[in-house]
Amino acid sequence: MQLTHQQSKFKKQTFPIVLVCDGVIKAPNIGSLLRLSDAFGVEKLILCGECVPLGKRITKTSRSTERYVDFQVQPNALDVVKSLKANNFQIISIEITKSSKPLKDLKLSIEKPIAIVIGSENFGVSDAVLEWSDNILHIDMYGHNSSMSVVQAATVALYEITNQLSEKR
Repeated sequence: MQLTHQQSKFKKQTFPIVLVCDGVIKAPNIGSLLRLSDAFGVEKLILCGECVPLGKRITKTSRSTERYVDFQVQPNALDVVKSLKANNFQIISIEITKSSKPLKDLKLSIEKPIAIVIGSENFGVSDAVLEWSDNILHIDMYGHNSSMSVVQAATVALYEITNQLSEKR
């Protein structure tokens, strides 16, 4: 029998993670990222871009988690990343590049809070943001396709990173 939210034994936790979305503009993805941020105890979600849609389409997908997740909209991801870096965050971008390393090889430091940057649905994380990243990580894939949806990538990254943080607490 499936448990209700009240019956589950999951301990509510918040992790020192800010999820930065560099140009994610599709309402269903934003709603899913809100829901995902709630599920993984993300401290804050920052949606970056000029045309970030808010409204009913997001609420439907988020299952009302926009009421619980601390989120904000900022016009420029690079400005957000620079500000977070100036505040001692380690910047981790999830992107496939010539120099990216597998997410599974990440060895997290718990000395600094974490900013995870995910990119737009069509263009990924911008080159300017990648230049400011401390780590550029990719998710190993074994099929014909070399990418996955932004929400899927965020899920895999948050799962790995929150597991590492949980083990170090």
